[in-house]
Amino acid sequence: MKISSIFAVFKRWEYRDGQPNTLAKMQNRFWAILHSSGILPDGFVTLEVAGRKSGKIISFPLAMTVVDGERYLVSMLGEEANWVRNVKAAGGRARLQHGISEQVLLEEVDVGKRAPILKAYLQIAPGARPHIPVGKDAPIAEFEKIESEYPVFRLATINYSG
Repeated sequence: MKISSIFAVFKRWEYRDGQPNTLAKMQNRFWAILHSSGILPDGFVTLEVAGRKSGKIISFPLAMTVVDGERYLVSMLGEEANWVRNVKAAGGRARLQHGISEQVLLEEVDVGKRAPILKAYLQIAPGARPHIPVGKDAPIAEFEKIESEYPVFRLATINYSG
């Protein structure tokens, strides 16, 4: 069995039923701290959002992709990922950390516009590849077949006046 196949099986095991197991939660905490620090490349960010049940701030490491000058976050685990449900409950309001802190509004992208963003995302997020059943170099038509299963959010900076 190839190393890449073993890695894919391991990553899927960490997120059985779309939820992180204990090991994945520990790794996510470590990566959230590292992403927040700003020492990794710009695409590695930490999303902070209020928990929909607890109200406590939840931090989650994500890979941010840029397409046509717009920034996007993608849920490799689909609609049921906790961060997606928390963002929706918070009306899209969240904080992005990467060396600096930025208040953002996450706007869900319409299904018919997600395919090129998903493709760009897989180019920069190797950890997501075991969760999305399309190869990173597949044609856009293959991404169009699965785009309804993976939420994509455009990031808009919230400007405070006053």
